[in-house]
Amino acid sequence: MDLRIKLTILADAAKYDASCASSGSKGRREGTTLGSTEGMGICHSYTPDGRCISLLKILLTNYCIYDCHFCVNRVTSDIPRARFTVEEVVRLTLDFYKRNYIEGLFLSSGIIQSVEYTMEQLIAVARTLRRDHGFGGYIHLKLIPGASEELIHEAGLWADRLSANIELPTQADLQRLAPDKKQEAIVGTMDEVRERLEEIRADQKAGLRVPRFAPAGQSTQMVIGATPTPDRDILQTAAALYQRQRLRRVYYSAYSPTPHADARLPGQPPPLMREHRLYQADWLLRFYGFDVHEIATEPTGNLALDIDPKLAWALVHREQFPVDVNTAPRELLLRIPGVGVRNVDRILRIRKHHRLTSDDLRRLRVVWRTAAPFVVTADSNPELRLLDRVDLRRRVRQKPTTPGLFDDLLTEGET
Repeated sequence: MDLRIKLTILADAAKYDASCASSGSKGRREGTTLGSTEGMGICHSYTPDGRCISLLKILLTNYCIYDCHFCVNRVTSDIPRARFTVEEVVRLTLDFYKRNYIEGLFLSSGIIQSVEYTMEQLIAVARTLRRDHGFGGYIHLKLIPGASEELIHEAGLWADRLSANIELPTQADLQRLAPDKKQEAIVGTMDEVRERLEEIRADQKAGLRVPRFAPAGQSTQMVIGATPTPDRDILQTAAALYQRQRLRRVYYSAYSPTPHADARLPGQPPPLMREHRLYQADWLLRFYGFDVHEIATEPTGNLALDIDPKLAWALVHREQFPVDVNTAPRELLLRIPGVGVRNVDRILRIRKHHRLTSDDLRRLRVVWRTAAPFVVTADSNPELRLLDRVDLRRRVRQKPTTPGLFDDLLTEGET
């Protein structure tokens, strides 16, 4: 098959994998001669510090021996199939890099022959790029759950980030739609990475010289909307993964119906806003000090679609407001709707020198329409009178827009 046709098929097949951010990667590897994660190119994904990283995101193959009913690449699907050789992926990566199209590689695969064989093929790509071609760019490798400890450890030596997909929020969901996959095997693979990362950190603290191992950590992805599992359960799974496996990110991918799908699957995808709200709630768990039971307050266990989850929490807990921005501790400032982490840090710095007014908050680009009823400032804030109104939800709700990732949660200007 022509290489261009393979690329068309396998790049399209990779679009369902959302785990594509590259936080934690820093510059060139020692002794490498080609590739850098610090340059700017085609904007495909962003690091938390704002750097743009362009990645060649492909599957090694979309053949798969598994029959996960929600997956377009399942063995019973009638889609066109293709498979790259290791050498073809290496050549594509180098050629795309030399043309300044990309700054790294995101490589996943369907399962072919066996878990071990597939994992060996993925590792061979990364090893060839690093060892034979001196490639220092970013590499994200998908781990195949159930792969041996030795292969997992070798993958981390060549890759910047590793990820094993949790696939679905609960074990019951897996049993229903992905009977070939077991949550125990997936979590076990994550445990291997976590334990190795902890060993590396311990050796570094002891002053030992240790090899690089997945310096950008590990992440995972779960499909949402393929089962009736509510957002509360989805977030509980994510919170457990953050706490136990020390993941850098959990990605949420809205289920996309495929032709000839199993009758147990919904005929329509979930609203895009649901995925957006889950990312916002995930941000609250990681950076704002919220617990899952505080975020999912709706009786159905799902997040409200018309307002962001921090505003939803504030409306239910009005007794904790208003918050005085000139005296409140950081943990309370983080709870103010419309005020993001960066602006909280700015507020704490500025108030050491003078008391903040409502104009100061506007200049900081706080979402004033949302924040005003919940804050006390050094000057008069007439919006405080709205705090006890029954129609406050309608008044502070943002006008519907096509959702950006964190636009109405982190406040304007924050990424």
